Amino acid sequence: MNFGIPDFMSTLTRVSKALAMLPLLMGTLAADEGMWLFNDLPVKHLKDKYGFTPTPEWSEHVMKSCVRFNVGGSASFISSNGLVLTNHHVGSDTLFKLSNEENDYYNDGFLAKNFGEELKAPDLELNQLLNIKDVTAQVNAAVTPGLSAAEAAKARRAAIANIEKQATDESGLRSNVVTLYGGGRYHLYQYKKYTDVRLVWSPEANAAFFGGDADNFEYPRYCLDACIFRVYEDGKPAKIEHFLKWSPNGPADKELVFVAGNPGRTSRIFTVAALKHQRDVRLPYILDFIRRREVLLQQFALQGKESARRAHDGLFGFQNGRKARMGMLQGLQDPAVMSAKEQAEADLLAKIEADPKLRKYAGAWEKIADVQKRRAATQGMGVNLNEQLFNLAQQLVQMAEEDKKPSAERMPAYRDSNRASLEQQLFSTAPVYKDLEQVIISDLISRMVEKRGGDDELCQKILAGKSPIDRGEELISGTKMDDPEFRKTLAAGGSKAIEASTDPLIQLARMVDSEVRAEQLAGDELAEIERQAYAQIAEAQFATQGTSTYPDATFSLRLAFGPVLGYTEKGKEIPSMTNFGGAFQHEAAHAGQEYFDLPKSWHVARDAKKIDLATPYNFVCTADIIGGNSGSPVINEKMELVGLIFDGNIQSLTADYLYSDRQGRATSVHSNAIRDAIRNIYGADSLADQLGK
Repeated sequence: MNFGIPDFMSTLTRVSKALAMLPLLMGTLAADEGMWLFNDLPVKHLKDKYGFTPTPEWSEHVMKSCVRFNVGGSASFISSNGLVLTNHHVGSDTLFKLSNEENDYYNDGFLAKNFGEELKAPDLELNQLLNIKDVTAQVNAAVTPGLSAAEAAKARRAAIANIEKQATDESGLRSNVVTLYGGGRYHLYQYKKYTDVRLVWSPEANAAFFGGDADNFEYPRYCLDACIFRVYEDGKPAKIEHFLKWSPNGPADKELVFVAGNPGRTSRIFTVAALKHQRDVRLPYILDFIRRREVLLQQFALQGKESARRAHDGLFGFQNGRKARMGMLQGLQDPAVMSAKEQAEADLLAKIEADPKLRKYAGAWEKIADVQKRRAATQGMGVNLNEQLFNLAQQLVQMAEEDKKPSAERMPAYRDSNRASLEQQLFSTAPVYKDLEQVIISDLISRMVEKRGGDDELCQKILAGKSPIDRGEELISGTKMDDPEFRKTLAAGGSKAIEASTDPLIQLARMVDSEVRAEQLAGDELAEIERQAYAQIAEAQFATQGTSTYPDATFSLRLAFGPVLGYTEKGKEIPSMTNFGGAFQHEAAHAGQEYFDLPKSWHVARDAKKIDLATPYNFVCTADIIGGNSGSPVINEKMELVGLIFDGNIQSLTADYLYSDRQGRATSVHSNAIRDAIRNIYGADSLADQLGK
């Protein structure tokens, strides 16, 4: 059944009430809750509950078989010759960049029949995690007693930058320090980078996103949300040591499975004050922006077929974000959920007050509450011009200024350890559509004027005596920022070239730079106060609940797990798996509705009896996932790939703040469906033969 908005909201209300009595503090785990660090897996829990013990060799192989997409998303190596499996919607950024008016690879699909036909992505970087090291002591040693929050933030940034630079220089690997437990721990993650990435196969959008926005976050599902890339080294397919074998049959109902991926951000350590800020200020502000942009892109798409193609990737992202954040907000707006969180927080504070050794941590909650008040006072008042061409101009302006400083004193994006990744994006040859960029920046300027007021001094400077629409047209039509060679020339010229540039977007970026930097410094100061406070809360949790817990998600590699399991909704049993036959039935039940037409290739294969309609298609499990897990491999105890994460159901949308396996489920494409579709629907026997080999 497809939920309209009223049903969607009522479902979330019931879900949040059912979740209200769950323990909400990390360390008090419900069922198989957890996005676990690969260097601290819950070995005892897995052994006691499932009789399975992940060995160090098992953990290393799984870790090194995983891949992170720098555009956001997860993936895995699935062959010895460099094949990488991820979601169609994770790969869509590249699909759109490779497409044009003649070749629409997003909607029409793509198949390379040989190595020579594989299409090189213009700016895609894939990261394979090789090493993890605890550097907490090194980072914390830089923050000495007596430093102000601003001084502490600067000292911490410098320490992290030095650690990253030394690690990069010694290993040649991408090296990033990851903040864990809100600042309680710091780990150095080192990645091998792959920047020669080529598209191999992608199905049609009507198969990958079958059901469209109506089915998004619903279950049962019938989506082939998958695509395959290949990584190259020295112009040849890379030789991969650690990759996932392909399961011959996929998972069985109730079988334990594992999800290895890069969940984006969770907020489960958040205090009550921080959650109320999200509920009352931050999420409503974000939703207002998302709805506005969604309408803008819908209107742009109505101009014609090509306009619709240009707007589609952004529109899908905003529609997906709107629905997800509505779920988050609905959960936080339920008084029962907040009451349970308040009680859990009060219980922890009582334990702290009762222990003389822990009382020093009690003030952490007040500090976080004060930060939320300060954030609320400035919400929406900053320089909000997040448009592609302006972002490129801003990066060039900031890079020229930051390069005058030692690496350790620069803004994180401009440190030496991040330079190669920055330049790959900065000099991308991906197409930029000025007509779309013009309407976006015009609307951003208009929104900024609305928030700050028409008489605001900076707004007046930005408008330069023109309306937002006219100013947007002037900025975009007059810029050369869409030319990668122009960007390279400016970057090579450094601050002199930037200062001499007459490009309108460069001039705009220079005009707002001082305020942007002031905002950054103010944000860093608040973040440092919060970081120190959450570090104290984490230490209090460790002292009262033990250290066997997991940190909030940070877009770094984690392992989640749980059985393949259906659930009950509205008194109806929802089975754990769907099949190919169900997809055709779902199409017939929604005849005439947009996004419910399977591609012609599927009907041809069915009519020719090339596909078995009983083939498992999508399935759900109880693994703890969140945004960023899209594209994560689902594996069994034998380290075989059995599925591909692509979504969660409606009941999982509160997972940013809390987890429940009562109805919340992670949704995957079944490995049999991917293999059989490649072979029997798309006729790609050679590609199918490479899977897992």
